[in-house]
Amino acid sequence: MGEAKTIAIIGGGASGLAAAVAAGEALRDSEGDAGAVRVVVYEASDRVGRSILATGNGRCNFSNARPDEGDYRNAAFVRRALFEFECQAARHVPSQAKTSTAYPNGVLGFFSDHGLMWREEGEGRLYPLANKAASVLDCLRAACAAAGVEERVECEVAAVEPPRAEGAPFTLRLADGRFERAGVVIVAVGGTVACELLPKGLSFREPEPTLGPLATDPHMPRRLDNIRVRGALELWRPGEKMTPQELNRHGFPMGTHEGERLVSREVGEVMFRKYGVSGIAAFNLSRLVEPGDVLAVDFVPWVRLCDMEAFLNRRRKLLRASLGRDVMWNDMLRGMVLAPVADVLLEAAALDGARPVAKGETAVIAPVLKGLRLPVTGLGDVRQCQVHRGGVSVRAVDDRTCEVRRVPGLYVVGEALDVDAACGGFNLHWAWASGLLAGWSAAERLRA
Repeated sequence: MGEAKTIAIIGGGASGLAAAVAAGEALRDSEGDAGAVRVVVYEASDRVGRSILATGNGRCNFSNARPDEGDYRNAAFVRRALFEFECQAARHVPSQAKTSTAYPNGVLGFFSDHGLMWREEGEGRLYPLANKAASVLDCLRAACAAAGVEERVECEVAAVEPPRAEGAPFTLRLADGRFERAGVVIVAVGGTVACELLPKGLSFREPEPTLGPLATDPHMPRRLDNIRVRGALELWRPGEKMTPQELNRHGFPMGTHEGERLVSREVGEVMFRKYGVSGIAAFNLSRLVEPGDVLAVDFVPWVRLCDMEAFLNRRRKLLRASLGRDVMWNDMLRGMVLAPVADVLLEAAALDGARPVAKGETAVIAPVLKGLRLPVTGLGDVRQCQVHRGGVSVRAVDDRTCEVRRVPGLYVVGEALDVDAACGGFNLHWAWASGLLAGWSAAERLRA
């Protein structure tokens, strides 16, 4: 069996296993001598799929019902690649061609064909019906076995050397000093490892952790440590200015937010930590943060800022009738937020909780309830970051195949590419889609 008839997949995580299944099945189902091609997964740890088991706190938010390129960094590349992926899926995933209305993207068609069942939770998040990441991995490993994919665990690849002549194989330098050959190589490891593996000269962005908690001025968050609220986080950038039309669209009165621009807003759970703010809303904003930005915590996201004073005046009137006395500031916030949060909000507004609410004073607390300001100092606990931003530049890669343009037969997928997305299953969706696209393309290259 010739060395050129091996597809080597480096990394046994999400994108690597998807590539292995795609390549193995395409070769198995093809005619001619394709059965002579080996598909081998090289994994440095003692088992494949360990990273899959850790996702979503062990539940694995494996995709999203409504993936959109706008959720991704380098959106234009992702749009073209996912379009090409859907075209390929229609050819390679049988159910995609037959049940496109049931499965509007090829990732779901792929997993349906391999026996996975799932349910949809909020914001389109998809989880396996068994509520365990192991069920996703079990389906992938069974598909690999059926397609004849070989698993090489505890086998670390230290470097990939391109062919020295046309038609010659790639050389895989293993960490133990041995080497192996392959006709096609798919790199499916994180960006930091990919940089060390790949041939020199590729345009590359140094990976950095993202999609994690945010560190802020710690005075207020420290007092609220471990308190969760259901609200919204806004990311504001000083030195810019919103137009009157933008102010009106967001419900901000004229004259507010002078010299600032709203970068993004995320509604969801906000968790205060000693160092700052965590939760999905903070994770998503972490991808957009720049030095000097400010977080604003909105505790009443269902009321627009321009309507907030009227909302509080109605609340004051209702409470006065219910209590039969003057309404204190503590009364105003009781039942709306927890007592420790109320203390922080009143302090930020320079109000005494034991003092009656005077006429017109609701205008003082309204902007604080709608935007408790926390200057951002950087990322919080980087160990909680879900992905690393960076990797091989998308400009170096063919968006139809994920093949490196100047090194034919070398493919880069998943987190090894400079593509990342918000929470909600989008990053795993990209891992599966790019892996499948490269796996199908690699099989076609060796069949040619």
